[in-house]
Amino acid sequence: MTKQRYIFLILILGTLTALGPFSIDMYLPGFPAIATYMHTSVPEVALSLSSFFIGLSAGQLLYGPLLDKYGRKKPLYFGLTFYVIASVGCAFAGSLHALILLRFIQAIGSCAAAVASMAMVRDLFPVKDNAKVFALLMLVVGASPMIAPTVGGYVTAGAGWQWVFIILAVMGALILLAVIFALPDSYQPDKSLSLKPIPIINGFWVVLKEPQFYTYAFTGALAFSGLFAYVAGSPMVFMEVFGVSKENYGWIFAGLSVGFIGSSQVNSLLLKKYRSEQIVKVSLSAQAIIAALFFTGALNNVFGLYGTVAMIFLFLCCIGITNPNTAALTLAPFAKNAGTASSLMGALQLGIGALVSTAVGMFDSKSVLPLAIVVFGSSLLAFVVYFTSIRINRDRFIAADNEVVVVGH
Repeated sequence: MTKQRYIFLILILGTLTALGPFSIDMYLPGFPAIATYMHTSVPEVALSLSSFFIGLSAGQLLYGPLLDKYGRKKPLYFGLTFYVIASVGCAFAGSLHALILLRFIQAIGSCAAAVASMAMVRDLFPVKDNAKVFALLMLVVGASPMIAPTVGGYVTAGAGWQWVFIILAVMGALILLAVIFALPDSYQPDKSLSLKPIPIINGFWVVLKEPQFYTYAFTGALAFSGLFAYVAGSPMVFMEVFGVSKENYGWIFAGLSVGFIGSSQVNSLLLKKYRSEQIVKVSLSAQAIIAALFFTGALNNVFGLYGTVAMIFLFLCCIGITNPNTAALTLAPFAKNAGTASSLMGALQLGIGALVSTAVGMFDSKSVLPLAIVVFGSSLLAFVVYFTSIRINRDRFIAADNEVVVVGH
């Protein structure tokens, strides 16, 4: 594969991967405006974010078997078309209940892009390159938290929150055109696969019972859920608690994303010297320690705006290193059923993320503490799950020279 081809594929896959994050980040500055328009509160509007996460999680399970049976592109056509229609519907939603439902439908459409892009990494690149490719995808995805909230803030202030969803619909249409005309179908469809419930459940069970899968999928999902907590809690923390404007909130969100994206690129350098397994142990431990410090400081009310920003920045740096490595190690055992494995990994990640984001909104407290509690709890649980499973399954998988060699699948 030529270097130009390599970069071209990563750009397209990164665009697919970024569609969901753009759909999340771009409307965050509009929470107060949406709340005013619909005569409700910012925490109530945050339920539309939770419904989006739930839709992403459910859609992952839908598209996995479809991607393995029909190839990668046909399910993408369906999902992206669905996304465009739902995005337009969100722009014309007249009530919070309608917005919550339409965001769920929008998520069902967008997650086709996320599942397909993850599976195609496994299709198109050698296993030993997967962690590096996932890190490069994060660089493209990084445009979302750096651009989307800032653009969303100015669009909301200048034209109204509805135009955010119109822009998202246009983005979805452009990505659909790129998929049709520029993306190769990287997988030979397996027509023998059944879409009946029992065979599908059995297919997921084959993936789930693989020790390497459940170790890194649950660890990665729990660790990554701290990002969902931050996304769900940040409008309240920055705009309600600290009184930041919509425009400045976008800039803060963009600045914090530098930690997440920058660390994912540092991970590419680390992979030249260390194995993914070694990196996960250190980054996960650091994440738990930083989350504990954040919780302790928030409990004692010692963090102002700048202290809160600093702690979140360090926390996001840890996630940026942990996530590409857990993703690569989760999918490493699978080739033929990479679509099913990718969808199940995504469903776990987004399902846990939805629960965590909902938990942040359940606290009736106008402070940083709810976010700090949830971030600490999820990070601690990820730490415990990982080191417990590694001890139990110590001999079930091995790795050498950044290439995972799987035993027993």
